[in-house]
Amino acid sequence: MSAEEQAQPAQHPAGDDHGAEPPEGHQTEEKSAGTEETDQPQPAWAARRDLESHTPRTMGFGDGSQIGGGVLGGTNHGIGGGTFYGDVLQRTEIIYQFGASFARHTSGEIAPSALAELAARFVPGRDDFEALAERLRDEHVLVLSGPYFAGRRTAALMLLHRIGADPVRAVDRDTTPEQLTSGIKGAEPDGGRTGHILCDLVTAPGRPLREADLLAARKELGADSYLVITTGPAALLEDVPVVEWRAPAPGDVLAAHLEALMGGAERVPELLALPAAEAFLERSHQPREAAEFARLLAGYADGEADAARLDGFSLVALESQVQEWFEDDGTVLHLREKAFLVALAAFDEGPYALTAELGDLLYAALRKTESRLHPSVPVFGTHIGKRLQLARARRFEAEEPTEWGPVQQVKAAFLDERTPLVLLREIWTGHPSARPALVHWLRQLAGDGRPFVRTRAASTVAVLAHTDLPSAMALVIEPWAASRLYRHRSVAVSALTLAHVLGTPHVPRILDAWCESEESSLRWVAIRAHGMIGPERPVEALAALRAAARHEAGQPQPDPDLTGQLAESVELLLLSAAGEAVIAELVRTVHDDRPAANLALGGFLSACRRTEEDERHGLPSVLARYARASAAGAPDAPGIAELWRTALGDRGHTRNALDVLRRWVLAADRDPGTEWALAALLPSLFTTEPEYQRISHLLRTMPGEDGGNPPPVAGRLLTVLPRP
Repeated sequence: MSAEEQAQPAQHPAGDDHGAEPPEGHQTEEKSAGTEETDQPQPAWAARRDLESHTPRTMGFGDGSQIGGGVLGGTNHGIGGGTFYGDVLQRTEIIYQFGASFARHTSGEIAPSALAELAARFVPGRDDFEALAERLRDEHVLVLSGPYFAGRRTAALMLLHRIGADPVRAVDRDTTPEQLTSGIKGAEPDGGRTGHILCDLVTAPGRPLREADLLAARKELGADSYLVITTGPAALLEDVPVVEWRAPAPGDVLAAHLEALMGGAERVPELLALPAAEAFLERSHQPREAAEFARLLAGYADGEADAARLDGFSLVALESQVQEWFEDDGTVLHLREKAFLVALAAFDEGPYALTAELGDLLYAALRKTESRLHPSVPVFGTHIGKRLQLARARRFEAEEPTEWGPVQQVKAAFLDERTPLVLLREIWTGHPSARPALVHWLRQLAGDGRPFVRTRAASTVAVLAHTDLPSAMALVIEPWAASRLYRHRSVAVSALTLAHVLGTPHVPRILDAWCESEESSLRWVAIRAHGMIGPERPVEALAALRAAARHEAGQPQPDPDLTGQLAESVELLLLSAAGEAVIAELVRTVHDDRPAANLALGGFLSACRRTEEDERHGLPSVLARYARASAAGAPDAPGIAELWRTALGDRGHTRNALDVLRRWVLAADRDPGTEWALAALLPSLFTTEPEYQRISHLLRTMPGEDGGNPPPVAGRLLTVLPRP
């Protein structure tokens, strides 16, 4: 991709969104002539480089790793010749109850036995917990603020318990700041201390919690009554002193609960040393999840739970959290924050500003789905710290690769790297009403001018395809593949490639069917995708590409664009880890029919133009492979030499081959290593006098870099050419 293309502003082509109307001001694909004028096919090599640079950490494209541990689950089956049949099966899950922390009616007296049981397992999240208890004793009203599920309610109850409050009453959560005085009362007639707890006070624009509300509450409480209020990160507070509550370490919570459940600490170290417990503690789990895991671990110790349930608990807890995010009534997560979660799943470990920008784009589409009104997006919203706290994510600084080199960026990533996959699966299968907006958003991302955005659109669709292949194909991938815009087709290629990396079945069958489709756009996608996924199945991939080459040659007017794509796909295969097998297969077929020969020689010469690390004057990659193979006695070396001799002697490829060889000589003029490798190769490129004359003539007459006399290296290389 050129720097000019990378610098283009985001494009938002719409099209048929299967129910999602394009926002006002956006043209359909058929009308976006300006987009078509600037749309150019990205070289396959550059597209693969973008995949390697921008694919999410969980997919590991290019390093041979794949997702494990059943994160995605599910079984896709049933496809033949591009037609799908059968069901998409989902795995059976064990459901754990992590507590209904947001029940609407929570008023009433809390049983002293429940408080005593809680106290036996309580782990303070702060070293100054006793000082906080004294502060509550002095001030009578305390506001605890912190992340959801950080143990704020437990801490509030324990503060009241520590100062000896009895009874302790829960104030109805619907109580507004101005209604505080009506929800509390003074001490009991017998002189005991009365405690009140109001969890997750509801605030709203124009109705913040003010200092005056606390003063009125303190007056109503009197001398021996106390109130602790907990608030989430999004609460609106005005001149209110708050105590920031931090969740205790999951390991401490787990150990405390195990000790209480097991009746002592004797077996706790043994249970914490189990592989499942160690794996659990490596994740960023909440106190409530640690408490539930402690119960399961105690059951395992008593023979009531098996190892499979232990191993699967962490993932089930994550799935439960994701379900809560999208099932709550909006009091915890506004729709805009839910859209941000989806965007963060797509752009995990990407720049925060970009994630927030594109999250708002999705929010607008979701708002339109909900209301059918023109959506509005607030210009200013949640602070980055609070937003990431809600998302159980972290902020960090790191370099981001660009076309011009790495740049420093503020980035955001989920604490648990499995979250993006679980979240995307949940939004796609658990909330189908969001599909029209999500599909429209993904199509906007596919038209964006930034490679990172397009790659993440593809990786997102790959997860959707793994979850529900027929729907992802019909709603997203096939429209992209059938598009007249190269940019959309390229994203379809990336989506199919990454879906295959995730283990989605049938992707090669889809590509094989498309290779011989009557639609040239589908053939284009299939040809390029075979080059991307082919390294693991080089013989089959080359067979499919040869079939596509023969199909193209049989057309009344062969498409030169597709011919070029065929060569680029062979280039990708040859330069991949499967290069040795690819070279052997090309040597075997280079003397077959004309389409097969053109495919082999065109792809080989295209690969010969690439350099190591894509350096402008670097060592040619194929020449480097020849040098290594020659030194090791590998079969690559004679195979490369034979392909060179065939290309130089083929009337249709001689000129291209000589041009590539000329480039190699110029590269050798700058680098001694390249010169030595080329000196070793040249004698193997001829066996007859005419072949010798062709190469010696090139070395004697080729111009230098500036168009002048042959470079000095040409004369030195002439001396290593033995006459046949």
